[in-house]
Amino acid sequence: MTIQVLLVEDQNLVRLGICSLLELTKEIKVVAQLSDGCDVNSVCSQYQPDIILLDIRMPKTDGLTVLSNMKSVGLTVPVLVLTTFDEHDLVLKCMQFGARGYLRKDVSLESLISAIRCIINGELWIQPAITEQVHRHDLIADINLVNQSIEALTSKETQILRLIAAGYSNHEIAQAVHKSDGTIRNAVSAILAKLNVRDRTRAVITAMEHGLI
Repeated sequence: MTIQVLLVEDQNLVRLGICSLLELTKEIKVVAQLSDGCDVNSVCSQYQPDIILLDIRMPKTDGLTVLSNMKSVGLTVPVLVLTTFDEHDLVLKCMQFGARGYLRKDVSLESLISAIRCIINGELWIQPAITEQVHRHDLIADINLVNQSIEALTSKETQILRLIAAGYSNHEIAQAVHKSDGTIRNAVSAILAKLNVRDRTRAVITAMEHGLI
């Protein structure tokens, strides 16, 4: 099965570079390209992409507006946000508006493909390097200011949450930390309860907002 991609990026060289990289694979095809976000909804209706690679900063309709517009019309195509290191505040806002992950524009082809596969499979893709930059720029609340209704996570729960953020399934996490699948399921349930969220996506976003990962 070929993964069909809609690429939305205003810089011509970056857009052509990403397309050239993806053309090296047989499983991914760029079915449409846009240099601005204003026509994303209509192009999605026409081409039915499996995933959108979306730039944050564009001259007319930026990535955040695209996500908001998609949400308003119920368009559920998963979105991978493309970013640079000076856009941490917008990255977090995009995640809050429904983006499934974010990735630097200068990543390797292997990382790009891994991110696309991960998001297509219903997981999140959180690039650790960007998360660390977010922490350093104080764009996520300091851990000491975490809402009192959120219980502290144990070191093991934090480790599991980081693996969730990296796109690992429960089974993959169990293999990584040498625990049973049932133990990991219970741990994930405990994490969701402590963070007062219903699902893994909200758990990751909440943890990012409060500086837990």
